[in-house]
Amino acid sequence: MTDEARKPVKQIHLAAHFPGVNNTTVWSDPAAGSQIEFASFAHFARTAERAKFDFLFLAEGLRLREQNGRIYELDVVGRPDTFTVLAALAAVTERLGLAGTINSTFNEPYEVARQFASLDHLSAGRSAWNVVTSWDAFTGENFRRGGFLREEDRYARARQFLEASWQLFDSWRGDELRADRASGAFLGDPDAGRFAHRSDEFDIAGRFDVPRSPQGRPVIFQAGDSDQGREFAAASADAIFSRHGTLTAGQAFYADVKGRLARYGRQWDELKILPAVTFALGDTDAEAHERAALIRRQQVGGQTAIRLLEQVWNRDLSDLDPDGPLPAQDPLLGEHTVAQGRASVRMNRDPLAVAREWRQIAEAKRLSVRELIVEVTGRQSFIGTPARVAEEMNRFVQQDASDGFILAPHLTPTGLDEFADKVVPLLQERGVFRTEYRGATLRDHLGLAPLRPASRASRPR
Repeated sequence: MTDEARKPVKQIHLAAHFPGVNNTTVWSDPAAGSQIEFASFAHFARTAERAKFDFLFLAEGLRLREQNGRIYELDVVGRPDTFTVLAALAAVTERLGLAGTINSTFNEPYEVARQFASLDHLSAGRSAWNVVTSWDAFTGENFRRGGFLREEDRYARARQFLEASWQLFDSWRGDELRADRASGAFLGDPDAGRFAHRSDEFDIAGRFDVPRSPQGRPVIFQAGDSDQGREFAAASADAIFSRHGTLTAGQAFYADVKGRLARYGRQWDELKILPAVTFALGDTDAEAHERAALIRRQQVGGQTAIRLLEQVWNRDLSDLDPDGPLPAQDPLLGEHTVAQGRASVRMNRDPLAVAREWRQIAEAKRLSVRELIVEVTGRQSFIGTPARVAEEMNRFVQQDASDGFILAPHLTPTGLDEFADKVVPLLQERGVFRTEYRGATLRDHLGLAPLRPASRASRPR
């Protein structure tokens, strides 16, 4: 028997990303609905729960991104507050996990811990926190803190933010509320909720006013791809979002991040790796590829192609023909960019190298600006018949390129329906995806062990 044959079959984890308005969401499609009305969030969440997904995920931006000094819809515009939406969704779902992106640079531990503990109570243990940092002074202008932090300082603050939050969550063991009608004693421990945390970033002490929630604390997600981001995830996260979609790149990322866990006393299955992916289905593979090409043309119109090119070139290219060649001049270097507040700009850390690579691709394949942007900016996509997509997704997971996927449909709110109806049943038939929820909490869905409450001796006095 081969090693592959002896290897246990992994269960696939599936989540759904409600994307909002950006260039991957085709808001102009006749089938698209509102990006802000609660009915859209509710439909999307109910579809994910009907398909037995692990969780729904909301991204968040703390400032409207600008390009050449103007708002341009390449990112979330007009998204309601994350906690408000997730709390409302807790009332119209029963098992689906509810994950939100909350920033650790401009918020404070007490406030965020209180909100997540409350959400975990309201949802009966389904909350998750995607911990992110902000790098730019442009976003900081919206906050009293202002300014920005260097990358190493951002992650130092994030680590201390999490440590302080965990101390707040653990300030309640979970057995303090007696509510004994006979004796009239409501609280069984007069020390409940006491905390004190002092570090370089925080000096807080007092009483945390939300009793221990069903999960003890929210499931922790992280999305950083830098070396510091990977290390942060290995030390502290329950899941990491990946943008490495191909099988080979996914396997390399998977091995690297999972290989860091041992130094923190953690096992491989204590951190889930979940890349964001898109999909296009058809009755035949050819039909699916034709549909995928149409979707990409909808996502990358001429002006969108120019705006995405400007993010690398750092120049105003509004006079450039999107159906013509790349600009002859090289990108402008420097910290001041035409696309303010957009983290994707920092992904291209060497714009000159990116420009050289894109020119080579465009020349070899005779691509216009728009055609090039369509090719180089797309996420990993699973394209084909439902059977083909189910087979490919399962191959990625069984060959350790991921533990599952976060689906980002191009339509809101109905873009998930077809996948739920046609692909999920095939994964279930293969025995690699649940047919029913087996637990009540998000930790249960992700196969994570329950957290043990902090002992009385471990809490500050």
